[in-house]
Amino acid sequence: MKHSFQLDQIDWQILSELQTNGRITNVELARRVGISAPPCLRRVRNLEKHGFIDGFHAALNQKLLGFDVTAFAMVGLTSQAESDLQAFSDEILKLPQVLECYMLSGEIDFILKCATTDLGHFQDFIINVLTALPNVDSVKTSLAIKRCKSHHGLDLQSALKASTGQ
Repeated sequence: MKHSFQLDQIDWQILSELQTNGRITNVELARRVGISAPPCLRRVRNLEKHGFIDGFHAALNQKLLGFDVTAFAMVGLTSQAESDLQAFSDEILKLPQVLECYMLSGEIDFILKCATTDLGHFQDFIINVLTALPNVDSVKTSLAIKRCKSHHGLDLQSALKASTGQ
């Protein structure tokens, strides 16, 4: 998505630092990007205002908190009319078991990343909640056996090169 707000080198550095450590103090962030604290804070707020920063959150340890099952549900709908796709998306927003949801092209309409405390809770969610939603035609599931990579950061170097035409 192109944005009318143009990022400069310092903005890219700020985003990179915040992506690595969202708890960094403004003073330390300013030091790392080579500017003083007040303009650094203004830049961060401006990046938030223009939507480049969606928010700040803690990455919680699912296993330590008792969420032992991570699974994916591939959902097919009976209708792909815009209103039906939006209605399904709206319903998914209400479900705490769904961590992520993506609308797809191809044979599957949506893929959901889910987390539950155990297999019984996941089965209950699929049978009694997900398949009961209006317009749901099919649900196929896959259990995650092992997480091999978990990285929430973007490849900002590639984005910077693309934005500068390099």
